Amino acid sequence: MANTYLKRTNGSPTNDKIGTISVWVKRSKLSSDQRIHMNFADGNNYATFYFVSSDEIELYAVTSGSQSTQVRTTRKFRDTSAWYHIVLAVDTTQGTTTDRIKMYVNGVQETSFSQTDYFGQNESCPLFIASGSNYHTVGSAENGTATFDGSMSHYHKCDGTALAPTVFGETDSTTGEWKIKTNASFTPGNNGYTILKDGNTITDQSANSNDFTLGAGTLTKTEDCPSNVFATWNPLAKLNTTISLIYGNTTSSTTTGTWKSLTGTIGASTGKYYFEGKTEVSNYGVLGIVNDKLINSTTDGGFAFTNKWSYGYKMYNGTLVYYEGDGGGNQSSYGSSLSTGQVLGVAVDLDNSKLYFSINGVWQNSGDPTSGSTGTGAFSIQSGETYVPAISQLASSGNPMLHLNFGNGYFGSTQISSAGTNASGNGIFEYDVPTGYSALSTKGLNT
Repeated sequence: MANTYLKRTNGSPTNDKIGTISVWVKRSKLSSDQRIHMNFADGNNYATFYFVSSDEIELYAVTSGSQSTQVRTTRKFRDTSAWYHIVLAVDTTQGTTTDRIKMYVNGVQETSFSQTDYFGQNESCPLFIASGSNYHTVGSAENGTATFDGSMSHYHKCDGTALAPTVFGETDSTTGEWKIKTNASFTPGNNGYTILKDGNTITDQSANSNDFTLGAGTLTKTEDCPSNVFATWNPLAKLNTTISLIYGNTTSSTTTGTWKSLTGTIGASTGKYYFEGKTEVSNYGVLGIVNDKLINSTTDGGFAFTNKWSYGYKMYNGTLVYYEGDGGGNQSSYGSSLSTGQVLGVAVDLDNSKLYFSINGVWQNSGDPTSGSTGTGAFSIQSGETYVPAISQLASSGNPMLHLNFGNGYFGSTQISSAGTNASGNGIFEYDVPTGYSALSTKGLNT
């Protein structure tokens, strides 16, 4: 939702002292104010619920021109590879001060706070009052500037009731993990609603008709959801600060004249996986896989594919670069170079320790990813290791940009032109997914 926000005008509430917000979020950008929800009646009456720049969650409200509440968690939320289920329940009629604001993350109530200015008893909460001629927004500040960078799903607001997180989620009896209830049942009240429930619809799917409009940007549907988390590039594990990430951390670019690298959020040691990268501006990059130990590097890693057990395809000349054991970096002739706008497919067979690459659906080196242990046209990789996707980029002949499709069905903000076949049914890709391969996602890891 970078550069995107939603808006609507609140009418008279069922109760301006009691209400609930429930939303699943997956963060992309850290260390900046990221507004989840804001109600701006005027400069003297407003409230916002958001990630602050130090990555805690805060409810901040102003009533009659003065700060009326500021409650901020001690805990920081910096996992960009996971969905958080966040519930805010407000009931200012409660006699106990700390019962007037309750925050829950993944079903567990937050009890440690660095800021503890609570509403007075029976005080109106500006989050639920009528917004008049101004706006009630999702993902923006009061001036209409989009601030949330990431994904949201199953966004519920309840006007008039403080609800428990079990209305919207539940503990999986097998895994013990908190999971989504896709059909939460609650009475929404006058200003309540349900949006972003099925794809990117902003039409209210509750019993009301409190539809939103798009305030700015483009709202893009993603296959990534609370029940199936897909790989992205990992901003916490990037080996330097000179690669920029956009579009939910699936597009990378650099302006520096030295090699810089990124690694992915999901790795695997067994199974078969497929993902795609599309070049833009320049093809000067290397895409492949590296040993997961590289994630923990705390120094400028430069070129990722000169680290132990790393394998990458040079998109600008078609050679493979790899580093094995304690030896130096090696290169091997393998396929063709990519023109800007072409798609590099990567098929990783960790059961047979084989790696394959395709260009616009054509497997290079006459490769056959379904050949198993025979490894027709494959490049053999070290067995017994855990690998993550990796990219190294260099600004040469223009600043390279690489859009990764880990199964979301988009290259950047552009939907794929025609979906290929995918027997696993997990993820949407431009070209045919080899039989037996799946997306690098939480469901893919369990196929």
